[in-house]
Amino acid sequence: MTTLQPTHLMDFAYIAAIALFVLALKWLSSPSSARRGVLAGEIGAALAVGTTLFNPELVQYKWIVVALLVGTMIGIPLGMVHMTAVPQRTAMSHAFGALAAATIGIAEYYVRFPHLTKFGMTEIALEVIIGSLSFTGSLIAAGKLQEVLPQRPITYRGQNFVSLSVLGAALVLALILIIHPEYSLLFIAMVIVSLIFGILLVTPIGGADMPTVISLLNSYVGLSAALLGFVLNSKVLVVAGALDGSSGFILSVIMCKAMNRSFTNVMFGAFGQLQPVASGPKQDRIVRSATPEDAAGILRASNSVMVVPGYGMAVAQAQHRVRELFDLLTKKGVDVKFAIHPVAGRMPGHMNVLLAEAGIPYDKLVEMETANSDMPQTDVALIIGANDVTNPAAKTEQGSPIYGMPIIEVDKARTTMVIKRSLSPGFAGIDNTLYYMPRTLMLFGDAKAFVGDIVQALSDGGGH
Repeated sequence: MTTLQPTHLMDFAYIAAIALFVLALKWLSSPSSARRGVLAGEIGAALAVGTTLFNPELVQYKWIVVALLVGTMIGIPLGMVHMTAVPQRTAMSHAFGALAAATIGIAEYYVRFPHLTKFGMTEIALEVIIGSLSFTGSLIAAGKLQEVLPQRPITYRGQNFVSLSVLGAALVLALILIIHPEYSLLFIAMVIVSLIFGILLVTPIGGADMPTVISLLNSYVGLSAALLGFVLNSKVLVVAGALDGSSGFILSVIMCKAMNRSFTNVMFGAFGQLQPVASGPKQDRIVRSATPEDAAGILRASNSVMVVPGYGMAVAQAQHRVRELFDLLTKKGVDVKFAIHPVAGRMPGHMNVLLAEAGIPYDKLVEMETANSDMPQTDVALIIGANDVTNPAAKTEQGSPIYGMPIIEVDKARTTMVIKRSLSPGFAGIDNTLYYMPRTLMLFGDAKAFVGDIVQALSDGGGH
């Protein structure tokens, strides 16, 4: 009778981990099963790491334990940030993942280079280039999101030529190393040039494109991990990296489609620069504002309300007040739904995460296409901190940088109310023509405080 060898048990464990990763992606595709997907991914990762630690080839655990302790001390504080900081924390996670992949690739080069084959050098070179540029690119993205770096694109004449030349230099160095892997100084130069390219890649990209950039960097890190799996002959790492890379790429495509823009336009278009303010009739535009009591009266008299959340809701931490408003209106028989634009906020799914945290039922969240079809029959569209994703200029002004971008058509609702601190432009740097339309009421103030005042007015029976 054949007995199971330790290597056989490891293979079974890795297969189970891979299955859990696939299931995690499947379940994460729906809000109702997302928690299950996260749990499956966590169990799969723990199983893969645990199985690796029991590898008979491991003879010393000292540095592994040190690394686990250091990583834990860094990871716990990073995981306890406020919801507004999740986008930059996500970018930092990508940076750490890319750094780990690049560092291991560098170590493998120095361990193997006397005996490296051309194929082996190709794997290491590609993995280190992608890991290195993803590391610095993710750091720049995190800095922009944290506002320690300018959110607007930093551009200069000939920037695309310079950036592509730097990438070309990294690839040329890689080709030389494939032929002559013993040129270790060129390997160091390749790493440095790749790190520089990551900075040049993300610096010209504005805050409006950060959701797409984050998902694209996630794809790069996954690709780097998959290549590292080939370097280390780790099947589970190849599969996990491929899943991560492909899903991140698909998400980036979806988000580009949501903005009606191409990858090249996102990466090289410098979207998000402040646009020159046109002179002329703007000073004659009329802005109609309302008080919380006025807003409460309009909401009380309505039968249907479509809430459109944006980054302003996240900044104000207003999601729990929004839940109170949802509960109150629902008890009064008002049909309340939430319209989610794919690029609202600063990372993919930002609004979904915030509303889930506040306990908004999943079935009350509707996608942009469904929301737009319902909007003409909607009594009130309530925008909370969203700007560019509701700007009618995307449909009417051909010279606008957001022209052609699909938006949530709140201007078609019977009444539109916008909670915003001021009339200042969003990430695209342009005026929102919605604010001057005759059926629009501006509710000026902090989103959390204003929604709280509306809730209070509704509870007291105020409004008219």
